[in-house]
Amino acid sequence: MVRTPLTPEERERGERLGRLLREARRGRSMTEVAAAAGVSVETLRKIETGRAPTPAFFTIVAVARELGLSMDDLAARCAMLPA
Repeated sequence: MVRTPLTPEERERGERLGRLLREARRGRSMTEVAAAAGVSVETLRKIETGRAPTPAFFTIVAVARELGLSMDDLAARCAMLPA
């Protein structure tokens, strides 16, 4: 399966998501958060650095829940900005 390349806007949205999750960790280690959320450290690292700009929905749900983030708030803050 060939994936369609991401647009610059989609990449920026992934970077925003990564920043929000990184900030929400508030000093907790990436290892601690990943283990508690049931995801690999490498997956969390890729999301936080924007290298996984379209992570799986349930992965984000698990990480957001562990960090005490509302999915509604997270979605609003990561929404694509108007052109």
